[in-house]
Amino acid sequence: MYAKQTIIINKSGLHARPASDFIIEAKKYESKVTIRKAGKDSASTGKDSASTGKDSALAEEGSAPVNAKSIARLLGEGIAKGDVIEIAAEGPDEQTAVDSLVALVETGFGE
Repeated sequence: MYAKQTIIINKSGLHARPASDFIIEAKKYESKVTIRKAGKDSASTGKDSASTGKDSALAEEGSAPVNAKSIARLLGEGIAKGDVIEIAAEGPDEQTAVDSLVALVETGFGE
């Protein structure tokens, strides 16, 4: 299993269009991919510290992981701007899947 945390930076969070973009990307990979809300960005440090997954600003508490390839589950998480999320994958292409999805989130979905 491979996982990374990042911070949602786009104004509208993971609403319908970004969630759809996320799922399209997640479905490119064979690995099982999950996402969970890990907390809030307590230090408002921005995306430089977000990608490490080790910064003290990233919370360790949050929701249980859900299937990141399901629009209903993804929208049900209510992921908003400033939320720290953890993307995890398990399977043959787990690292590529997680790194690609983290990169997508860190673009702000073009918003």
